[in-house]
Amino acid sequence: MATSTISTTTGQVEFFIAPPAGERAYINANASTQTGQRERNYSHELKEIAIENVRGQESDFTLDSVGFQLVHRPAKHTAFVDEKEIQQEYYPDTVELLKSVTGANRVVIFDHTIRRRLEGHVNDEPDKRQPATEAHVDQTTKASIDRVHRHLPADEASELLKRRFQIVNVWRPISHPALDWPLSLCDYRSVDVEKDTSPISLVYPDREGQILGVKYNPNQKWKYFRGVTPEEAILIKIFDSVQDGSVAVFTPHTAFADPTTPAGTPLRESIEIRALVFYN
Repeated sequence: MATSTISTTTGQVEFFIAPPAGERAYINANASTQTGQRERNYSHELKEIAIENVRGQESDFTLDSVGFQLVHRPAKHTAFVDEKEIQQEYYPDTVELLKSVTGANRVVIFDHTIRRRLEGHVNDEPDKRQPATEAHVDQTTKASIDRVHRHLPADEASELLKRRFQIVNVWRPISHPALDWPLSLCDYRSVDVEKDTSPISLVYPDREGQILGVKYNPNQKWKYFRGVTPEEAILIKIFDSVQDGSVAVFTPHTAFADPTTPAGTPLRESIEIRALVFYN
């Protein structure tokens, strides 16, 4: 694994500000063809926060304790240019990774996102997905349950929902270490769930999903693993049906511009798999 002597850096992160007068927060899932932006009715505040490099402490950060986990697991597929090959080669490898780390008996991948950073481009441009700059969680409880119904037959979904299930993302750099715009993750134990998060409707042409916006709280503890390599992956818990206080339920996360990134560092390239994880 890569190592680093840098213990803490800083980053500017966008945090959620609710729309006025108690309006339901929403954002369109697709960008406008005219503006390249996604319509929304809420805003952000930019905060500079401390982000601790937890390299060398990997064993202290697990999916159930904090909501995220770094693993060393080289992928067999490394090109990430052909969608069909990604699904045929990388998906099965990721399924086995998730099963081996979590002990789950079934994993269903439902999509992935590739991000290749381009100078001067914004996140909302079609086919040029850029690192996300706002703190967020990809699914709410409602949206997570809806995902099970959406991606599995009705009879299977009803049975699977009787047992523990999760949504876990698998984030991996492509071709070179992710020193440029790395991923920052918030320790779930430092999150005030009621005060720090708020649902945002994700509006598609034919349906609605939900994500969680994350509000700024100085008590939040943000971490990162400096220089994650393509031979490593970060598992990010998006949802857990176990909500009795015994495990982390989700992980707020975002990308950030690390001021300690050396000049001339290759721009970030990454793939993020999203998966339903089921247990007996």
